[in-house]
Amino acid sequence: QVQLVESGGGLVQAGGSLRLSCAASGSIFSLYTMGWYRQAPGKQRELVATISSGGSTNYADSVKGRFTISRDNAKNTVSLQMNSLKPEDTAVYYCNARRSAVLFNYDNWGQGTQVTVSS
Repeated sequence: QVQLVESGGGLVQAGGSLRLSCAASGSIFSLYTMGWYRQAPGKQRELVATISSGGSTNYADSVKGRFTISRDNAKNTVSLQMNSLKPEDTAVYYCNARRSAVLFNYDNWGQGTQVTVSS
């Protein structure tokens, strides 16, 4: 089990930047694939970016070239640098920690942090 706490959300104008941070505790952070997901009102939760324990990254097409996910295993944190923000990026952003087992993935979620991009 891992506990996750997000921070860094807020209100920004279109074209601006935010950096989200997720602090993990309670387990071996380096063994988890970490990710950021988001959910806008009336929409399904969607993948934003992931980073594996080995550092491999994956991004949703909608954020490629604008967002960067990173992790610091020594500090047990994962971050999401968001640049060139658009109003459609407005959502609650959730930190995710996933541990894979045979036939199953075990997910832990943070409480979420609101990101609002105004036009």
